[in-house]
Amino acid sequence: MARITQVELWQVNLAPPVPRSDAIQSFVVQETPILRITCDDGSQGTGYSYTIGTGGSSVMALLEHHLAPKLIGRDADDIEAIWKDLFFHTHATAVGAITALALATIDTALWDLRCKRTHLPLHKAAGGAQKRVAMYSTEGGWLHLSPEQLVTQSVEAKAQGFKGVKIKVGRPHVSEDMARLSAERQAVGHAFEIMIDANQCFTVGEAIRRARHYETLDIAWFEEPLPAEDLGGHERLAQGTSLPIAVGESIYSLQHFREYLQRGACSIVQADVARIGGITPWLKIAHLAESFNVPICPHFLMELHVSLCAAVPNAPWVEYIPQLDSVTTNGMSTEGGFAIPSDAPGLGIAWDWSAIERLALRKAKIDAATR
Repeated sequence: MARITQVELWQVNLAPPVPRSDAIQSFVVQETPILRITCDDGSQGTGYSYTIGTGGSSVMALLEHHLAPKLIGRDADDIEAIWKDLFFHTHATAVGAITALALATIDTALWDLRCKRTHLPLHKAAGGAQKRVAMYSTEGGWLHLSPEQLVTQSVEAKAQGFKGVKIKVGRPHVSEDMARLSAERQAVGHAFEIMIDANQCFTVGEAIRRARHYETLDIAWFEEPLPAEDLGGHERLAQGTSLPIAVGESIYSLQHFREYLQRGACSIVQADVARIGGITPWLKIAHLAESFNVPICPHFLMELHVSLCAAVPNAPWVEYIPQLDSVTTNGMSTEGGFAIPSDAPGLGIAWDWSAIERLALRKAKIDAATR
């Protein structure tokens, strides 16, 4: 048994290494809450989550004032019980992004702690299904890039060993999307996967219309075509196109994923470990998807998702978007277009604590004396 005696918090803002834009927003900064748990035997675990520019201070406040104090004195091995207790403690703000991000910050720290105490890497502790996972790159597919820039970066990605690329869609007219995608397909050939992402920008009718055009290019999946809350619209779209429909980065509950799967409204789930509330619910969604013979291809957070994808049998892809380089001492391992999970005990993320301290905008410490 390891009793939690202290919780430390930092908020670090990280600039994207390249400009990022999609059909509804620009990714200006990653606000990164980082949380470290210390137990009475000296063991420690570190977790984190993120926003893409707004809400970071709200996540930090929820952690500092409402959730972290609830951890003091708890047995760190009671991960499921702690998640449930904190979820019900925040029932007035659940289900939603701020609560999910706060829960994920804690839950990932608890899993890091468990793995370190049992001397296991996360990909083994959570399942041990795969030794490597194919990567696709999103970094060269942003909406503001010209067709020529898209082609140049996709050809480079293919030469580097990536198995596919994601291209943002949602230009004012479908002809503009098609010009970009057609140039892509011609440049990379037919054995290289192209995923497309609309970031929830279309109406149902426009998504159905555009899907007919996209189908001609053998697209691997059509991601977030509609607002995530429009379950019925996704059901109509899935029935009206041969394209695999991918959803999940903007879904915050296991039950919502269940409804999508039961109604055939998607054929790929993209649960984001931060936005779903941590590793504990992420694994449930992965196995739920497996029961429907559906793959899980998570959104963002490649440094953490590589281990989760390797833990389960139905995760064929890791999305390549590096973001933690400035606060870690080494990055995710790759080999021949595949992501390789770390064999170090824990999450497999080597934090640079001097950089975190230097870059921190907010800090807090909670223990028995301060809660």
